[in-house]
Amino acid sequence: MKRHRFELILALVLAVLWLALWRWQNPNSENERIKPDEAARYIQAIEKIPFPADVRDGMLKSVKLWLAGDDGKPFYMLNLMRFHKEVRRFTGSLEFNGTPLQSNQRYEDAAIPLLLKQGGYPTYAGIPQGGNVLEQRPELDDWSRVLLVRYPSRRAFMDLVASPAYQAVAPYKLMALSVVLTPTTPEILMPELPWLAGTLFLVALLATGWFRAARRTL
Repeated sequence: MKRHRFELILALVLAVLWLALWRWQNPNSENERIKPDEAARYIQAIEKIPFPADVRDGMLKSVKLWLAGDDGKPFYMLNLMRFHKEVRRFTGSLEFNGTPLQSNQRYEDAAIPLLLKQGGYPTYAGIPQGGNVLEQRPELDDWSRVLLVRYPSRRAFMDLVASPAYQAVAPYKLMALSVVLTPTTPEILMPELPWLAGTLFLVALLATGWFRAARRTL
């Protein structure tokens, strides 16, 4: 009886942990779309970020269109980064004497905890292995870093970038690099096969052990 009580308690604890994880990853579980008045408030908030003048107008236009098409579902943000040779200065940039790499690192050290609070997290980060092996055009080549970030919703992303804590460090990223920031709808999501197979094998092993133990107690 005590053993069954332990198993029941363990099952309840694991269920609670799973529900907490699910809720963290799905804060907008009803897929509630961003309303026009909410979108307007988000735009007003991000206008406070000191974007370089040559990217501000196009960025705001793109964000407005993206929010107008909100479906309330998770998405993945593709970041293609190209570091500047020197830290970029513009109206509203911060005092910083380090390299572009150090400037971006300061940004990420502060931004990632804020990202996690919104239910987002990086799924992949990598450094390109040399140049583009297909088209040889400058605008398509010489990327310094690639990053893919999962967000629970567009609302979660906007809550992040509209927060004062994020806006205080956003200039470090803009000072460090040029970036292609493209939201994408997932089509195929697969973990690495050895990890997937290992998880399935472990589940099968535990289920078999539980079944055999249950039969012995009958």
